[in-house]
Amino acid sequence: MRTRFRHHDLLRLFVEIARHSSFSDAAGALNMTKGAISYQIKTLETDLGLSLFRRTTRGVVLTGEGLKLLAVCRIPYHEIEDGVQKTKDVVSRSLTVGVSTYFAARWLSPRLMSFMQSHQDVQLRIQPMVQFSEFEMQDVDLAIRWGDGSWNDCDVTSFLPLRSFPVGNRDAADQVASFGIEGAISRFTLLRDCDDSNAWSEWLEVSELPQQSRRDVLIIPDPNVRVQAVIDGQGIALMDDLVTGELNSESLVRLSRIELPNYGYFLVRPHRIAATETARVFSDWLLSQV
Repeated sequence: MRTRFRHHDLLRLFVEIARHSSFSDAAGALNMTKGAISYQIKTLETDLGLSLFRRTTRGVVLTGEGLKLLAVCRIPYHEIEDGVQKTKDVVSRSLTVGVSTYFAARWLSPRLMSFMQSHQDVQLRIQPMVQFSEFEMQDVDLAIRWGDGSWNDCDVTSFLPLRSFPVGNRDAADQVASFGIEGAISRFTLLRDCDDSNAWSEWLEVSELPQQSRRDVLIIPDPNVRVQAVIDGQGIALMDDLVTGELNSESLVRLSRIELPNYGYFLVRPHRIAATETARVFSDWLLSQV
């Protein structure tokens, strides 16, 4: 029965020494000691039953058996290295961007073709997101997120400040016209994007209106669903200029001139994701579109 060769990992070391013609130079290139290199090659030679190198005053030269082994090893290792580099190049040119379908459809999509035409080497993937939870964020390189930018688990860059204001349907607008915003707001269900959102509390503070103590708050994380819920009369919500189409058609009505400052869309990169040239290029493009 043929004895199975056990030291495939040492063949790469052998190729590196052959390339340098020196144990010392190979040790430096591989961040190893010369003694460790010598020991590993001795192990390989013992396992093969061959003498691979002959020591000279200038370094080492391959023996006849060593030349034959190098011919066997060199092509496969070069193919592996080329394949690894090609894989790295593809990964470095790919980018996954997390974004709500609301923002993607209303702002990003109409502009995205200009990026694709200018950067045809980038493989871009748009990942729909709703809550931007840790689970959702684990598969993205960058995300475009609405809020006030106070997230501690990522690098945050403001790129599209859009002040928010309350909107309702025509019935809600009629109640505001009859009772005033202060009298009417206590009659409405306040739609929020998440449980811990402070947006309504901050808007009421900016508007110098009393905080609402009632508990009929409806959580709707998806902005598209929230827009439809307002149109259907399920409550009122803080929205921004991305609902201009609905405002123009009067399916939504702005209920107050007062706006919530410091809110808008931010580019966020999770701390666990290293900054790449591709991410920088996309970030720069986003900023250029504002």
